[in-house]
Amino acid sequence: MTTIEQLYSLYLEHPAISTDSRSITPDSIFFALRGERFDGNQYALSAIEAGAAYAVVDDASLVGERLLHVPNVLEALQALAAHHRQALATPVIAITGTNGKTTTKELAAAVLAKSYNLLYTEGNLNNHIGVPLTLLRLTSEHQIALIEMGASKPGDIAELCAIAQPNYGLITNVGLAHLEGFGSLIGVIKTKGELYDWLRAHEGKIFLREEDATLRDLGRGIPAVTYGQGEEAVVRGVLPEDNRELFLHFTWFCPTLQIAECKQSTRLVGGYNLDNALAAIAMGLYFDVPVEDISQALADYAPSNSRSQLIETEHNWLIADAYNANPSSMHTALRNLVSLSVDRPRLLVLGDMNELGAESEAAHHKLRREVEALLGEQDQVLYCGPKWRQELGEVANSFLTREELAHWLEQHPPKGYLVLVKGSNGIGLGHILHLF
Repeated sequence: MTTIEQLYSLYLEHPAISTDSRSITPDSIFFALRGERFDGNQYALSAIEAGAAYAVVDDASLVGERLLHVPNVLEALQALAAHHRQALATPVIAITGTNGKTTTKELAAAVLAKSYNLLYTEGNLNNHIGVPLTLLRLTSEHQIALIEMGASKPGDIAELCAIAQPNYGLITNVGLAHLEGFGSLIGVIKTKGELYDWLRAHEGKIFLREEDATLRDLGRGIPAVTYGQGEEAVVRGVLPEDNRELFLHFTWFCPTLQIAECKQSTRLVGGYNLDNALAAIAMGLYFDVPVEDISQALADYAPSNSRSQLIETEHNWLIADAYNANPSSMHTALRNLVSLSVDRPRLLVLGDMNELGAESEAAHHKLRREVEALLGEQDQVLYCGPKWRQELGEVANSFLTREELAHWLEQHPPKGYLVLVKGSNGIGLGHILHLF
C-alpha cells in the first residue's frame, strides 16, 4: 500500500490532479474515485495511457507499474490535501451558510485579490471532493486561501474543516435547506456551527453578522470581526431610505478604523446582498486591503452563473437566480422583486424547492400563498416541477417539466416584463434563460 507520505512525495513532482479519465492533464496523478454509478478504477489504466504519471486506485485486482494502491481513493485524496495544507501553513478562510455563501466568497475573493496572491474555490467545488481538489492547487506563492464549504448532512462541515484546517471562518446565515439530510432547522444550525466548533478549538477568528442572534450564540467565545446594519457592528452598512433601485448601493463605515461614510455602488441585484458585501468589506479591512481597492473591487464585480444576475434581454429585464432555492431565499428574492421601482409588470418563474424532506409540501404551499398576496393585477407567475404540480394540480400556469415550460414560452414569448427566474438547480431553469 502507498502511504500518504509516499503519495505526497510523488505529488510534489506531479502537482496536477485529475479525477476524470476523459480529460487527463498530462503528467498528472489520476485519482480513481468511485460514485453511485461509476468506478474510476475501471479507467485507471486508460488514464495512464492518456498521459497521467500515476493512478491512485483501491481495486486490489488491478496490476500496473504506475498504479498506487490505497485502502480508499477518496480518503487518500482528502488526506493528501490535508497534508499539503499543513505543509504550506497558508492562512485559510472558510465560508459556509444556507444562502449567499458563493456570492460572499466571490465578493471576498475580488476584494482580497487586490492585495494578495489568492487561491479561492472555483464554481461550486465546495464538497468532500471539491475542497481537497481546491487545496491541492495551493502553492507556496499563494498568500491566502478562501475555501467555500457546502453541507447536506450532519458532520459535513466538520469533515471539511479537518481537511482545510481553517484559521478564519464566516457563516453567512442558517435556514431551511437540505432537510432530507439535516432533518430539521436544528440539524442545519448544528452542522453549520461545526465551523465555529473547529475555530474555537483551534484559536481561530470569525467574521460575524452582528444582528444574527443564532450566529452570535454559535460563535460565543470566539474572537470576532462583526458586520451588519446594527449600531454595534464594527463594519456597518446602511441602505438608502427609499431602496427601490435594481442594483444594490449603500453607505458603509467603520468607526473603529476611523473610516467615515463610504458610498458604495455594485452590480448586484437586491438589498438582500448587503450583508454579503459587508462581509467582504470586513475581510478586506481585517487583512489591510486599502479602502479604495475594496470599493473598486465591489463596484467591478459582476455576478454570473444565475446568482442574482441581472440580464437585459431584447424584450425583458431578467433577474436570473436559478442556481438554488429554499424557503428563505425564495422569500427574500420575492420581497426584493416587489419592492423594486420599475415601470413594467413582473413575471415570476418559480421552480421546485428540492431536498426539503417532510417540510416540502408545507413550504411550497406557504410560498404559493405569499406569491398570491404580493403580486399585482398585471403580474404573472409560472410554476415548474413535480412539487409545484402536486401543490397546484393541472392548471394553466403549472408545468411538470422544464421542457413543457420551454415549449409554452416558445409559443407565448414574454415581452416588457421584469422577470425573476428562481428554483433549485435540479429543475434546470438556467437552461431556458434564453427564452426570456
